[in-house]
Amino acid sequence: MESWQVVLVAAGAVLAVATLAVAAVLLVRLVRTYLLLRGADVPVSARTAFWGALLYTVFPVDLLPDPVYLDDVGLLLLALHHLSGVARRYGRAPGEAQAAPPRIPNTPEARRRR
Repeated sequence: MESWQVVLVAAGAVLAVATLAVAAVLLVRLVRTYLLLRGADVPVSARTAFWGALLYTVFPVDLLPDPVYLDDVGLLLLALHHLSGVARRYGRAPGEAQAAPPRIPNTPEARRRR
């Protein structure tokens, strides 16, 4: 193999690893955002923005040709940024799951207090 071919293969490998790293970060952010949107007090518009951006990302029809994923990733990142602002507005920090409701003990004393 000639030296320019080695450089080309190495550059392709670096690009592939960088793409996988960005995809992994996006996947983690998607899961965290989905967990934030599970609350009942989150508006329907925020849920619609999340699912709309996700559907656009996987939908085969794009504004730009498929080898260029800038529109897909850009729209998804814009929606995630918007939804993190919505989460802050509703008292949830991005990256933390919704807390479980407090457990009420089922003892005779607790039943009398209810």
